[in-house]
Amino acid sequence: MTDGRSWQGDWKARLYERVRELGYDSLTAFAEARPSASLVALAEELGRDDVAGVQVFSGLVAEAERANRVTRLVRGQFVRELSEHLPGGWPATMDDANRFKVARVLAGWSSFTPDTHQERVDLAGDALFANLPPAGWHPLGPDDELLRTLLPDEEA
Repeated sequence: MTDGRSWQGDWKARLYERVRELGYDSLTAFAEARPSASLVALAEELGRDDVAGVQVFSGLVAEAERANRVTRLVRGQFVRELSEHLPGGWPATMDDANRFKVARVLAGWSSFTPDTHQERVDLAGDALFANLPPAGWHPLGPDDELLRTLLPDEEA
């Protein structure tokens, strides 16, 4: 966990410098090479003491907006949340404990969704509860067929 150093200096330049040092030409390429890593894990890889997960996400949103690929970013964040909170995939039974875990995934997903996509993510979350995915469903990335059905691309 950072102690405030992540916000010192030109953190955006530092973030992109670290991405380039690892051989990537964009933060998106770096993150997509690690589709199930949490934002915190991505930040720690870029700089354990001076990069925060929220900074990584901010950069990802900026890149997605420039490339008109925000929906894909949002689907990718679902994969990250599911991997972190339900590493075994979608639960086979929806008892109270699993309902809480799924709610945590959806809440995390929603909290990292730009306002432009919030309503669509809310509807997708409702659809997941109304029509449960198969037990063990664990998308490996933002192009998962079910995720694309729940949240299709609308960007040109």
